[in-house]
This record gives sequence, structure tokens and C-alpha cells, in this order.
Amino acid sequence: MDSALSAVTDKLETKMEICRADYRTIAKFIEQLRPTRQCMKILKTQFPHLCASTLLSIFSQEYQKRMKRSIARHHAPDVVKGYYQRYRSEAETRPTAPVLLELANQVDMSPALLARVVVECFVEETEGAVPSRHVLNNMLREPYLIADRLLAKHVEQCTVNDCCYGPLVDCIKHAIGVEHEEILRDKLRDRKLSFLDENQLRAKGYDKTPDIILEVPIAVEGHIVHWIESKASFGDDHSHHTYLNEQFWSYCNRFGPGLVIYWYGFIAELDCQRDRGILLKECFPSDIITLCHGAGQS
Repeated sequence: MDSALSAVTDKLETKMEICRADYRTIAKFIEQLRPTRQCMKILKTQFPHLCASTLLSIFSQEYQKRMKRSIARHHAPDVVKGYYQRYRSEAETRPTAPVLLELANQVDMSPALLARVVVECFVEETEGAVPSRHVLNNMLREPYLIADRLLAKHVEQCTVNDCCYGPLVDCIKHAIGVEHEEILRDKLRDRKLSFLDENQLRAKGYDKTPDIILEVPIAVEGHIVHWIESKASFGDDHSHHTYLNEQFWSYCNRFGPGLVIYWYGFIAELDCQRDRGILLKECFPSDIITLCHGAGQS
């Protein structure tokens, strides 16, 4: 493992369990913020004891909940028309200003989601037809495909400055997820633990599997572990209960008890299913017991 990856894993091994009351305090503070890069500086100043990655994960999840609650209102036909007309008017009078980004903040909508709405309106207006999902996604990923150069510039400003939605965020989240899965595999190799990863399991015909199945189970804090799931996010009530119902319980039923690693921490009270086969950790456990080698070393 190179020095850069070691630095990442050292940071990840900081304890990041948060009690539910403290989480609610953070979530309440987040309600006043917009999904811009500057909001992370505000959060870090307000909660200096938490690492930036944990705060970003919490903010992203809370902001997405807010967007889901309000998305129907933002997509009402008269509201969409109003947003588009406001954008065209502002872009004409202030072409050098980030008017689409400013509008997103004014109406409390994700900049990337507002950009999508405005681009769809523009294409429909200029081409007389609603663009397909594929065409729209391509335009948001590659704004130079948008015929209006000024709109392309404003769309790019929105996607670059939105820390919760958009093609750039999707790419970053995917890369972070892959990176943490590789960190997990490196940890297992370092301990000389035999395992099958998700790709190997799918090749064997499994359709829904955890990230790792241990060929020889281990014990962590007195609990047997047959499988490990890597989550490069913070485990809050909503996400954890969704994962329980859609993934974790089925893993338990099929493979036995397992371990979930929330690399950016979790609400401490959620670690309450150990007796039913689900153990939560915020990093790879330092003390493990293997069938063949006894106590694992840090």
C-alpha cells in the first residue's frame, strides 16, 4: 500500500460515531445551507471535531432529503416556466454573472437540478421537442453540446459548484466507492484473509451479494463475521434502514452474520442489531480473531 493510500486509511480510522441527538443538531444547522462548495467551510467551522468527509456525507444526505420533499413543487409546469423566463431575462441583462447558480440559491434548488430543468426548456423551445433522457444527460456531462454558449457556461458553473447532485458528483461518488472497496481488499490481504469479492461472486452466479464474503469466517468483538459490506458514506437513520431492508437482512439470511463498514461514521444508536447478525464499524476492525491464526494484529 503506497504512502498516499496509507494517509487515507489513517484518516479513515478516526472514530466517527455520532449520537442521534448530536446528529439532529447537525441536521438542523444544515437546513439553512445551500449545496455550494462554500457551505463546507461553514460546516467545518461550526463542527470542527468532525472530519470534512463526514460532514460532506451528512450534508449531502440531508440536502437530498430536502430536495425530495420539494421536488414536486419545483417541477410544477408554471414554476418551471417561471424559472426559465427568469434565467433568460437575467442572462440577457447580466451575461457575465453566474445567474443560473444565483437563481438556484434564491429558489433553494440544487444548481445541477435547476440546470437540467433549464436545459430541457431550452431544447424544447429551440427544437420543438422534449429531449430524451440520454440527450439531456449528455448535455449536462458535456455542456459544449448545448447550442447556446452562454447557457453552456452557466450550466458548467452549476455542475462544478453543486456538491450534492450532477455528473461531476456522480463520478466522484463512484470513484470514492471503488477506492474504499480497494482499501477493504488491501486490509484483508494484509491480514492474509481468504475472501471472494463482488465480481468473483457474480462470476459464480450470485445475483445479490455483499462486497466481500470471507471463505473462512472471523470474529470481531465476540461476533462471527461471514461477510463485509463497504459503504463510503455516513450511516444515518434513513440510509441505514433502507440498506437493512434492501440488502443487509437478505445477506444475513443467505450468508450468515456480517459486518458493515460506514467509512465516514454512523449514528451510534444504529449499532443495535449485533445479536441479529449485523455489526457496524467506522473502519476495518483492528482486533480480529481468525480460525487459523488467533488474534489479528493491528
